[in-house]
Amino acid sequence: MTESHSHDQNQLLAALPDEAKQRVSSLLEPVYLSLGQVLHEAGGLLSHVYFPIDAIVSLLYVTENGASAEISVVGNEGLVGIAVFMGGESTTNRAIVQSAGHALRLPVNQLKKEFNRHGEMLNLLLRYTQALITQMAQTAVCNRHHSIDQQLCRWLLLSLDRLPGNQLNMTQELIANMLGVRREGVTEAAGKLHKMGVIEYRRGHITVLDRARLEQLSCECYAVVKKESDRLMPYGTILQ
Repeated sequence: MTESHSHDQNQLLAALPDEAKQRVSSLLEPVYLSLGQVLHEAGGLLSHVYFPIDAIVSLLYVTENGASAEISVVGNEGLVGIAVFMGGESTTNRAIVQSAGHALRLPVNQLKKEFNRHGEMLNLLLRYTQALITQMAQTAVCNRHHSIDQQLCRWLLLSLDRLPGNQLNMTQELIANMLGVRREGVTEAAGKLHKMGVIEYRRGHITVLDRARLEQLSCECYAVVKKESDRLMPYGTILQ
C-alpha cells in the first residue's frame, strides 16, 4: 500500500478514533481488486471484509436461471461484508468488482473482535448498514417504478460519488447486467445523455461532462440515498 493509497482514504476507517484505528491498521491487508473479480458468492462463507479505496463493488442478487440485478454499490464510503457483524457468516448476494482499484481487507474474526468491543466501530458499522439498507430499498423501488433513463442517471451518480474523478471505465453490457435490463435499453439511454452533452462515451469509457444536469435528469432515488448517508455517517458526503 503506497502513501497515495492509505487506509484514511476509506471513509469508514478514516472516521475511527485513533485508538481503534491503531488496533486495526496493522491487521489490514492491501489488495488490488480487478474488474469482474468476485469477492464472494451467494451462500458462501466470508473469510474477509473489504474496505474499498478507489474500487467500486456491486452487490448483486442472482436468480436460479442466472439473471442478475444490482441491489447496491459499495465504494470508499463503506465495506463489503456486513453479514459478518449482523449475525451471519454468509449472505444471499454476490459481490463483484464493478470498477477496478485498491482496497484493504480484514479477516472476519478481527472485525468481530473490534465490533464486540461495543465502541465506535460498532456505532459506525451499524449506521453504515442502515445507509446501505436505504440504498437497497431505494434501488428496488427505482427498478420497479422508474425508467431506464432515470435508473442510468442514478447509477452513474452513485458510481461517481465513489470515484476521484468524472470518468468511469464501464461497458454498456456490464451496466445492463448491473441494472438487470437489456443492453439495447442502456445504449438508447446513454445515447440520449450523449446528445444532450451530459456524458461522453467511447469504447467503455464514460466521462460525465455535466453533473448538475445528470442530477436533474435522475429520479428522486439518488437524492434520497445521498441524504440518508449524509445524515447517518459522521464523514458526511463522499468527497467528489
